[in-house]
Amino acid sequence: MENFFDNQRILNLIWKRKIHFLIVGVIAILLGAIFSGPTFIKPKFRSTAKIYPTNLGEMSEESKTEQMLEIINSNTVKFKMFDAFKSTDIFNVSKDDPFYLTYTFDIYNKNIKTAKTQNETVEIKVMAYDPQIASDMCDSLIHFYNQSVGDMYRAKNWELVQISKKQLDRKYAEADSLISLINSMRKESGVVGVYVQSPEIVRGYIKALVEGKGSASQDDINKVKTLYQNIIEKGAEAQKLEVSFNSVLEDIVKIKEVYELNLSEYEKNITYSHVVEHPFPADKKSYPVRWLIVVFSAFSAVFMALLVFLVIDYRKED
Repeated sequence: MENFFDNQRILNLIWKRKIHFLIVGVIAILLGAIFSGPTFIKPKFRSTAKIYPTNLGEMSEESKTEQMLEIINSNTVKFKMFDAFKSTDIFNVSKDDPFYLTYTFDIYNKNIKTAKTQNETVEIKVMAYDPQIASDMCDSLIHFYNQSVGDMYRAKNWELVQISKKQLDRKYAEADSLISLINSMRKESGVVGVYVQSPEIVRGYIKALVEGKGSASQDDINKVKTLYQNIIEKGAEAQKLEVSFNSVLEDIVKIKEVYELNLSEYEKNITYSHVVEHPFPADKKSYPVRWLIVVFSAFSAVFMALLVFLVIDYRKED
């Protein structure tokens, strides 16, 4: 076996068996051309798209493009693709199959590729038997990505809407309670507004004392005295209620701004990608590459023939 793979021996054998190698090579080429044809290997067409991320918020330390890749490769998007293209083209797997998800995920991962380019875009490549379906799948993947991001943000904004709505309801209830107390005090004591009434009541009270009964009836003087006494007794409490009520109104304004902002964010419908390269139906198949199959088949057959002829030649010498 020392000279089994001797270079000179191999060269001599190739020259000696050149006709045999030629025949083996020609047969391998013919068979490779036949078996790589559409009769045996169904051709696939590729559709591609390139998209830039947009309108994405900050999440951890990932770049916007990395965020896009995380979402577009999520199972949420994949399941939407399964439902949209179930039992068609490459996803021709019955849902009754006990290994439906295993097979479908494997098909998806083999035929749908996403990757970040050097220019920070996300490139999508889809392979399918029908060029139109390949293009549609590419479009759908972008659509489902936008939809998934929108659903994710809407869910978070809806939480904030609910929180601010509860805060707003509590503040409205507090305002109603304060209004009821203020109205009750106004009816009982006649104190409408401490800041406005106090100076006028004091002037009226002093005037009533100075002028006496000459210019005012006793009834009017008693009313002024009563109102003055109520201001002294309940003015602080009325003032406290007014300050509390104004503070609650300010809180309502602030919370309402937050509520309306979150509600606006929840209701808006925007996209989260810029399509810089739109997909289209290919006019030429991308798989299989027949010339590569033919070359590989011919090389493999000739190499195997060489090994067989070496063994035969070695045994003859023995």
